[in-house]
Amino acid sequence: MKATVIATFFGVFLTCTYTAKEATKKPKKPKLYFALTDVPQIDCDVKAGKIINPEFIAKCPPGCQDVKYRVYGTDIYASFSSVCNAAIHSGIIDNTGGKILVQKVAGHSGYRGSFSNGVRSLSLPRWRESFLVSEGKPRKGVTYPSTLEYSSSKSTAVKSEPKKPEQDPKGMKSMDTINTSEKTLEQGDAVRKEYQTSPVPTSATQMATTTPTPTTTTTDPSTTVPQPTTTPATTRTTAAAAKTRPGLHRVRDMGSSSVHPAYASVVAAASSFSSKEELNPKPLESISQGNQNCKVDLSFLMDGSWSIGKRRFQLQKRFLSNVAQALGIGSAGPLMGIVQYGDDPSTEFNLKTYASSKEIRNAIEKIQQKGGLSNVGKALSFVNKNFFLDANGNRGGAPNVVVVVVDGWPTDRVEEASRLARESGINIFFVTVEAAAQNEKQNVIELNFVDKAVCRTNGFYSINVPSWFSLHKVVQPLVKRVCDTDRLVCSKTCLNSADIGFVIDGSSSVGTSNFRTVLQFVANISKEFEISDTDTRVGAVQYTYEQRLEFSFDKYSTKEDVLSAIKRISYWSGGTSTGAAISYASEQLFSKSKPNKRKIMILITDGRSYDDVSVPAMEAHRNGVIAYSIGVAWAAPDELEAIATDPAKEHSFFVDEFDNLYRYVNQLIQNICTEFNSQPRN
Repeated sequence: MKATVIATFFGVFLTCTYTAKEATKKPKKPKLYFALTDVPQIDCDVKAGKIINPEFIAKCPPGCQDVKYRVYGTDIYASFSSVCNAAIHSGIIDNTGGKILVQKVAGHSGYRGSFSNGVRSLSLPRWRESFLVSEGKPRKGVTYPSTLEYSSSKSTAVKSEPKKPEQDPKGMKSMDTINTSEKTLEQGDAVRKEYQTSPVPTSATQMATTTPTPTTTTTDPSTTVPQPTTTPATTRTTAAAAKTRPGLHRVRDMGSSSVHPAYASVVAAASSFSSKEELNPKPLESISQGNQNCKVDLSFLMDGSWSIGKRRFQLQKRFLSNVAQALGIGSAGPLMGIVQYGDDPSTEFNLKTYASSKEIRNAIEKIQQKGGLSNVGKALSFVNKNFFLDANGNRGGAPNVVVVVVDGWPTDRVEEASRLARESGINIFFVTVEAAAQNEKQNVIELNFVDKAVCRTNGFYSINVPSWFSLHKVVQPLVKRVCDTDRLVCSKTCLNSADIGFVIDGSSSVGTSNFRTVLQFVANISKEFEISDTDTRVGAVQYTYEQRLEFSFDKYSTKEDVLSAIKRISYWSGGTSTGAAISYASEQLFSKSKPNKRKIMILITDGRSYDDVSVPAMEAHRNGVIAYSIGVAWAAPDELEAIATDPAKEHSFFVDEFDNLYRYVNQLIQNICTEFNSQPRN
């Protein structure tokens, strides 16, 4: 009996202990699993930059391993790359497709090209956004979207930009704390804008310490501008005092521009929301086709610094309105946006906001002066990174133009920011008003800042106006220059500004199979360029003892036609007279090159020439032909160097086998672009 009681007691004790232990256990979090149906599918040509989501899992279809789906970079890829072909290049999937995980990261200053898993990736000097690709498994704690958001009409674009409270140069706080958020909702072809206002803080303390909270956010890291926050009153007073700095930058009309009534900006902000044109913008095509002889994408940098003063700021606005009227804004002609700069730049409106000169003139009238210093360099960097984006209306085929209006001189350095903008293909014009007098030049931070900023120092890209009151006289001259697209040299890059002539050795020692390998090498180089009758043009000569013009520069005007023509070249067979071939190419190809084109000869040979190459090569060099020589197998190094433009080590290459020619595709294009970017600008 006693033993039974003891056994029962221990049984109850163990049961209670187990029950209590189970009750104290933390519930396990459910693991995230993706069924195949939950993963959105993307097309082979979708670029990472077109997808707004910062991290996502997607399924790639079969057949994405194709040269037409471009990839830029190795391991880390520029967002301009095809997502799926980058995944194949990195080895995450093969050409049968599959699931991948994509993570957006910051842009890089350089992307290395390479050949991997059957995909040739290209090098790129810089890009604004990058991405990483890995196996399509969800990361712990991350929820992935079942539908992807695109930056085009496929998605709903939502953006919020709280307005920064205005303040005068003496540090006086404004009551303009209206937080404006704009939602752009795309529904078919109809576009509407909703405006919301947040409550106005009721005390000075709130105004000094509250950070405006946007009602909506955008998730695209490549297009989002960091949102401004309100700083404490003491900090703002110090910053405002620094803005004036009369010893560094002239201050004019301070009496007319330094007083800002507390209610003025509130009234201005409220009135700007009453315009039917802003609330219900019409599609571009239904409003105006514009001046079709002036198809440019144009950004004006207007000077909002305190040095101008209220009266001169109004003259600047009138000038911009007159330019807009003279340009003839429209969807098939010029598009125009405005960025105002002071201490910091901000976009007043972008390329796709307004589609007629009348709308732009109305919008300009409502612009309020920012104040601050004339930080032109910072404004140019802002435009380079944020303005000419597809999401902002950039059309790609139209030249990008920036016109900088500056009162006196910049208060920061412009050379580096201008160089980066030019390398991005942006044409920079300067309109300087009331330049520094002799006794003021000691205050200029960067002397000759205009010459350091523009594409050419020949006077075409710069206009100096002695007085704000004579600014109206340069409206027509400026419009004429901006619309002269043939002279907008900065829109020309290494990929769209050359006549490239291939001189191909068809001698007996090459053989049929190797000759097809050479043609593939020629095609791989050609397809990296932007080919048209106004961009890069391609021609080809085949030679043995004799020479044959396969096709001239003006024969084909599309990349598809050029690649087809290269494929159709038939193997000739014979001896090797390279010198005669160079002379023939100079006469039959490069003598017909356009004056504004760079003349590039790429010669491929597998042996020593039966004739002299140095004299014909020197003659070609004197006529402006940039010669690259590629030798295979038994090619003579001394002849390759004689053919190549100086320095020979950057213009001549050698491989031991034809199958290794592909290794020099990227290097050759990189050298062509490096040489183009290092050209003198005068």
